[in-house]
Parts: sequence; C-alpha cells; structure tokens
Amino acid sequence: MNVLFDFDLSELYETETRILKQAVNRNIDRFPKDFMFQLTKAEWQEVITNCDNLPATAKFSPSKPFAFTEQGIAMLSSVLKSKKAIAINIAIMRTFVLIRQYAFSHADLTQKLIELETKFDQQFNDVYKALNFLVGKQEINDNQQNRKKIGFKITKDNE
Repeated sequence: MNVLFDFDLSELYETETRILKQAVNRNIDRFPKDFMFQLTKAEWQEVITNCDNLPATAKFSPSKPFAFTEQGIAMLSSVLKSKKAIAINIAIMRTFVLIRQYAFSHADLTQKLIELETKFDQQFNDVYKALNFLVGKQEINDNQQNRKKIGFKITKDNE
C-alpha cells in the first residue's frame, strides 16, 4: 500500500502539519481506515530507521504521523482551507466530472463495438466452417488420387 505522511502532505497543500492534523481530527468521520491511519510507535521507529531522507522535524516529533492513502489525500483536500488545497480539490472534482461524462458519452460507442464484435464473430465462424469444409474436401480428393486404381490401364507402349 502506498501512503504519504502528514508532514509531506502539509508541504504539498502549503499548510502547517499542526493545522493539517487539526483539520483531520475535526473531520475524523471523513477518514476511514482505508483513507488514513496513524502509525504505531514501533512502525514509526522502523520508518525512521530505514528512511534517510526524513526531515529532522519529523524524526524528533513527539507525535506519531498520520499516513494517507490515495483516497485520503483526495479527501484531505476537501477539509483543508489553504489556497493550494482548494485548487487541488476543484481539480479533482473537475476531473471526476470529465471522466463520468466521457464514460456516459462513450457508452453508445461501447455498445456498437459489442454489436460489431458479435456480428464479426458469427461471420468468422462461418468462414471457419467453410475452410474446414474445403480442407475436408481436399483430403477426400487427395485420398482419391492416392488410391490404387483398378481396371484396364493404357500405357504408351499400347498406342
């Protein structure tokens, strides 16, 4: 699972980490476990041990950081009041609407593709059957030519 920590998101949304945490705590119902969770002391200690590029202020902070998933990051933009957070939230809403419009406007195209696929599947099935018939007919002709012929044979010597 990919997550971003609160101190990184506070930079992204151009606000203080303290303000970000306050906004989350005031709107905790908007952040279920699959959107955001707080690291345990052991998890945070492991992150500090393994990550060299953490800011010093985060390493020595007495509070454990929040970790946000993709959905949590989007939700966070709706609860923060910074100009950057508002701009990101507006961009998310516009993108969502465009994707929905695209899906609805292309639903008829999808249906036509399904119809064409069905039509051509039947046509290819007919061609396949015809090819099998011709191959079978060719095998019969080959068998007829390779059989031992009986009856009177004319040779060039008899002419």
